[in-house]
Amino acid sequence: MDTLPSGPDSIYDILGVGFGPSNLALAIAVDEHNARVPEAERLRAGFLEKQPAFGWHRGMLLDDATMQVSFLKDLVTMRDPASDFSFLCYLKERGRLVDFLNHKTLFPLRIDFHGYFEWAAARMRDVVEYSAEVVSIEPVVTDDGEVRLFDVLSRDPADPDRVIVRRTRNICVATGLEPHLPPGAALSDRVWHNSELIPRVAALTEAGVPVRRILVLGAGQSAAETADYLHRTFTGAEVCAVFAKYGYTPADDSPFANRIFDPEAVDTFFQAPAPVKQALYEYHRGTNYSVVDMDLIESLYATMYREKVQGNERLRILKVSRIRDVSFAGDRLDVTIEYLPTGEREVLATDILVHATGYRPQDLGTVLGETAKLCLRDEEDEVRIGRDYRVEVPWHVSAGIYVQGASEHTHGITSTLLSTTAVRAGEIRDSLLANRARATS
Repeated sequence: MDTLPSGPDSIYDILGVGFGPSNLALAIAVDEHNARVPEAERLRAGFLEKQPAFGWHRGMLLDDATMQVSFLKDLVTMRDPASDFSFLCYLKERGRLVDFLNHKTLFPLRIDFHGYFEWAAARMRDVVEYSAEVVSIEPVVTDDGEVRLFDVLSRDPADPDRVIVRRTRNICVATGLEPHLPPGAALSDRVWHNSELIPRVAALTEAGVPVRRILVLGAGQSAAETADYLHRTFTGAEVCAVFAKYGYTPADDSPFANRIFDPEAVDTFFQAPAPVKQALYEYHRGTNYSVVDMDLIESLYATMYREKVQGNERLRILKVSRIRDVSFAGDRLDVTIEYLPTGEREVLATDILVHATGYRPQDLGTVLGETAKLCLRDEEDEVRIGRDYRVEVPWHVSAGIYVQGASEHTHGITSTLLSTTAVRAGEIRDSLLANRARATS
C-alpha cells in the first residue's frame, strides 16, 4: 500500500521532489502549521524520495568529521527556536544533551547531525514515499488553456515497472547536489568520486586488494578530509593530493564574513543588480568553496612534516599541478601529472584515483521535464525565481513551482547550504498559504 494516496481526486497542496534536509525542513514547517489551525486551513503535503531511506552524504560520514555550520542552524531553530524538532530536542531524547553541552562546541560530529536528520525524518514518515523516483512532471491544462495543477509521475516502490500519478497544486524541487567530475573523467572500480568514499574503501578492504598509491584530486574540505582518511586507513600506501593551488586555502569563518549566511543577506543579494551579485559571490566564495578548516590544514601539514623527519613520506602534496591524462595499465592506472609552472610531466603508477571535485545542483530542466518549458528565464538563460523561491511562469499558470538549491544566482551562496534551511522552509510555507488565500479570494 502506498504511503501517499494517489489518483486525480487526491489533490495535494504541495508535493516535494526529493527528501533531503531542505524538503524535510519544509515538511516540518507545514506540519507545525497544520497542528495550529483548523482542518480547513491545513496544507496537504507529500514528498517523494528515490532513495530507499533517508540519507545525506552517507559516503562521507567519516567518524571524526564535524559539521561546518553551528548546530543552531538545524532544521527549525532559526525559524522557531521553540520547535521540538531542534537538534537540542534530539539530543535530549537520545540522552546526550548534557554530554554535548560539556563538549563545549557549536559544531557536532557529522554522524551525530545525520542521526538528527534521520530522527526528524522518521517523525515525518507519514508524508514521504521512499524508493519513489520521479520520472515526469506534467502540467494539467484545462479547456481554457490554464495550468492550475501538475501531475507528478513516480515509480511504484513495489513494482518499478508501474508508474503512480499524484496531482498537486504546487511542487517543490529539492533534489540536492550531484557529484561534479572533470571533463572526460569516467568512474570505475579504480576511479571514484569522494561521495562514494566509505563504501568504496570498505569494498576494497574486504576484497583484500593491495593499495600502494592513491591520488586525490581537489583542494576543498572534502578533498582534504578524503586525503586524511585514506592516509589513516591504508597505512602502507602513499597518498598524493593533487591541486592547482600552492596549498590548501583556509576557510574564512570569521564573524563578519559569516554574515553572508544571515537570513537578511538573502534579501540584500536578491535585491542587488547583477554586477553586485557577482561581486558578492566572488568576495565571499572563500567562506565555502575550495577552502578547508584550519585545524585540518595544520593536522595534514604536521603529518607531512613528521613523515619527512622520519624518512617515510606517505603523504605528498603535488601542488600547482593538474592531472593531464589517465590510462589503464592492467590492474593499475598510469596518471600523468603536469607541474604547471614548468610544464614538466610525471607519470605515476596509481591504484586508486579519487575525484574530490565537489558537487553541482542538478539541472532543473532534467527534473521538471515538459514542465521546464513553463519556467521563464532571464537574459543569461537562468531560471527567474521570486524572493519566495517560486519560479516565475507565464500568466496562464497558477500552479506553483518552488525550488530549493537551484537559486544561487538569485538568492546567493546559502542556496545549497544548511545555513538558511529553516528560514527558507518557513518562507516557502508562508508563500503557499498566501497564494492559496489569494486564489480563494
